[in-house]
Amino acid sequence: MLTFEPAPAAYIAAEVTAMRKVYVVELTEPQREQCERMLETGSHPARSLRHAQILLKADTSLGGPGWTDSAIGEAFGVTPMTVARVRKVMATEGLEAALSHYRGPNREYPRKLDGHQEAQLVALACSAAPPGHARWTLRLLAGRMVELGYVDRVSHETVHQTLKKTSFSRGATYSG
Repeated sequence: MLTFEPAPAAYIAAEVTAMRKVYVVELTEPQREQCERMLETGSHPARSLRHAQILLKADTSLGGPGWTDSAIGEAFGVTPMTVARVRKVMATEGLEAALSHYRGPNREYPRKLDGHQEAQLVALACSAAPPGHARWTLRLLAGRMVELGYVDRVSHETVHQTLKKTSFSRGATYSG
């Protein structure tokens, strides 16, 4: 039977300290003051405040504490990987990106349906359901949009998201 013995702690510590930081944080005086002001006011999202704390402790410029990632992680309750990620964002994208509480990409997807196609979809959904069906389903609507030539192809999820933007309800009956 094979047993697993973890590596000695001294070996792991030596290996970690031997690793060179790729992204080094060196804050300028205005950047340091901005982070300190954020922490003093406390009127920012918690993630932004935590990132400001991380950057202040990771600062290796003259007068900066230059803590290790593991020490920073332990002090603020985050993993060393989080600290490394904040350092990387600071080095590659700047202070504003590092302090941003939302790190998702700024996606701008092209619209699947234009205004005319959306109007056709709503009109179709308001019409009588096809024979054999009590009401329109999203898949039926998507298929009919393609059949009628309004679009080359469209998914039922696009139909769902488009109808969701309106106050349309597939279960309601029109009494106008």
